[in-house]
Amino acid sequence: MAPINDSMAVAGIHHITAVASSAAENLDFYTGVLQLRLVKKTVNFDDPYTYHLYYGDQTGRPGTILTFFPWEQVRPGTPGAGSVSAVAFAVPPGALNHWCDHLTDCRIPFDETARFGENVIHFTDPHGLPLELVAQPPARDEQEASAEPEIETAIQGFHSATVLLNRMEDTEALIAKVMGMVPVGREGSRYRFAMDDLKSAGQLFDVVIDPSAPPVQPGGGTVHHIAFRTRDSQEQIKWQAKLRDHGLQVTEVRDRKYFQSIYFREPGGVLFEIATDPPGFTVDEAPHSLGRDLKLPGQYEPLRTDIKAKLPSLMPD
Repeated sequence: MAPINDSMAVAGIHHITAVASSAAENLDFYTGVLQLRLVKKTVNFDDPYTYHLYYGDQTGRPGTILTFFPWEQVRPGTPGAGSVSAVAFAVPPGALNHWCDHLTDCRIPFDETARFGENVIHFTDPHGLPLELVAQPPARDEQEASAEPEIETAIQGFHSATVLLNRMEDTEALIAKVMGMVPVGREGSRYRFAMDDLKSAGQLFDVVIDPSAPPVQPGGGTVHHIAFRTRDSQEQIKWQAKLRDHGLQVTEVRDRKYFQSIYFREPGGVLFEIATDPPGFTVDEAPHSLGRDLKLPGQYEPLRTDIKAKLPSLMPD
C-alpha cells in the first residue's frame, strides 16, 4: 500500500476519548488488566472537578492514547449509530493466546473472530466500552512495546477504530475526499480505510453501516470523540479552513496544553477532533514521572486545593 501523497491527509488516530462511571475502576482496569501506562492525570478542562485520565505507551505518543472522562455514577450508555462503536489495540503477532489466558485469569469474558484476515479478540471494559485486540506487526518506527510488563505481548498502540453509521455516502465523501483516507477493503457492511503515516500506530479506520441501528445513547462505556493527527498548529489552521470550506461547523482552536484541538461533527454524527502532535505529554513532566502528579491547566491552579478535595479517590474499594 503506497502512502498518501496529499500533505493534508490526516496522519492517523491521535487519541480516543471515552466516558467511564468510576475513576478508580477505570484506572485499575487500564493499568492493571491492559497494562497501559497512566501518562497524564489531569482534569476535564471544561469540568475541572472531573478527572481526565490518559493511558498509552511509556511516552504517550500519538496513536497510543486512550483517554477518559470518569463521571462518577454516570448512567451506562449504549454504543449506537453516530459513534465510535469499538476501539481496537494492536498486539504483537503470536500474543493473542497470552491475552486469551490473561483475560480468562482476570475473569473477563471475550469472543474471538476474524476480520480482513486478522484474528480479533473482543471484550468490554468494566463500564461496557467495546474493546478489541488484533495481532499486528509493529509499525516500522515502533519497535518498543507500550508497557513494561511482558514486553513481547504488550499493547503497541491503536490498531483501528470502528464507527457505526446509518448511511455511508456523506461520511465517505468527507473521510476519503477531504481527510485523505484511502479505502482498502470491504467485508459485508464493514468498510476499511487507511491513513497517511503508515509508520505509526492507529492507521486504520473502519465504518460499519446499519440503516436500522438506533442512535448512540451517551453515558458510561461510550466514546465521546475520536481525534486525528496533524503535524503542527500551522497545518491545523489549514485543516480548519479546509473543513469550513466544505460546509462543516468547526470550532476555534482550543488549547488542551498537551496538544491544540479543533472539533466538528462528521455527517453521521460522530464527533471528530484534529489534534496537533506537539507539544506532547512531557511538556510538564519528565518521561520517567508521567502520570504521577495531578496536573492542572493554569486557569485552575488557584483552585487546586478545592479541586483535589472534591476529586474522587483513585483507589478501588
